[in-house]
Amino acid sequence: MLEKIKSDFPFFAKYWDEYEHMFKEEIIPAKKLLLRQGEIAKYVYFLDQGCLRLGFNDNDREITFQFFFECQAITSMESFKSYSPSPFFLESIEPSRLFALGRDDALMLYNKHEEFKDYLIEFLFSRVTNYIRLFLSRIKDTPEERYLDLIRNHPEIVNRIPQHYIASYLGITPVSLSRIRNRVWSERR
Repeated sequence: MLEKIKSDFPFFAKYWDEYEHMFKEEIIPAKKLLLRQGEIAKYVYFLDQGCLRLGFNDNDREITFQFFFECQAITSMESFKSYSPSPFFLESIEPSRLFALGRDDALMLYNKHEEFKDYLIEFLFSRVTNYIRLFLSRIKDTPEERYLDLIRNHPEIVNRIPQHYIASYLGITPVSLSRIRNRVWSERR
């Protein structure tokens, strides 16, 4: 596992030699489904390079609600914890390199190491905080305000994610996003 992951996940730096065998390195192309909606999440992924998205299908319309970049952990929490069908899909946006940790191994680490448990709790809080922020933004902010927030607080999304995924994330059509982008950039000139 690369040093940047070890530095962002101190637990792994400390115990890597002992548990390296549990992690399966995967190098995947863009648009690779790691988890289909309705499947059971059997892995938590630690992203070393690339970008992933979490979303769901609603009447044949894909809705993206979270993006993941380097040094982040990803799974369908609901499915992984309860071993039930995932309400979400997980897909790569860019060619990516990640490390997969199986559910049984993750649960063993969770039960054996307080540091791993603390990391997972922090991971869950981060995800829930993101969901709350997205939910409140959809209620109180205009689409333009949501886009401006992305520019200010998440430039990696604006710079790396295809526009149709950003539009889905913002809850608007790609045409509406194009209009907002044109208006924002013309006002900044």
